[in-house]
Amino acid sequence: MMKFLKLVIILTVLTGTNKLKGQDQPVDLDKNFTHVVYFYLNNPDNPGERAAFESSLKKFLDNSLYAKTKFIGIPAETPRDVVDNSYTYSLILSFPSKEIQDKYQEEPAHLVFIEESSHLWKKVQVYDSVGIY
Repeated sequence: MMKFLKLVIILTVLTGTNKLKGQDQPVDLDKNFTHVVYFYLNNPDNPGERAAFESSLKKFLDNSLYAKTKFIGIPAETPRDVVDNSYTYSLILSFPSKEIQDKYQEEPAHLVFIEESSHLWKKVQVYDSVGIY
């Protein structure tokens, strides 16, 4: 019985399910260039400010001409020493190239988002990566 249970668990992890993946539709991550942004809001416990930030961020992503993958997240509160849960929101975007990401930096939707929301955050940390695999 234990061997069967272990086999079921292993098969579930290896094959995956929508519940394990946390999404209904697959998201294509362009492995050429990723732009990962961590926002630290001034008042992370203020529901009104969070709603304003989320609304502005969603509007920006809906209107971005260049961002391919569009992921907005909050800390998962995973209790491990190597995990930083101190940010308020994360944003993960992918692009087909650095040049397209450069265009995204100057696009009107991005600039409007910064103008609308920059007063809500005290810090923004960005990690850009180019794919090697």
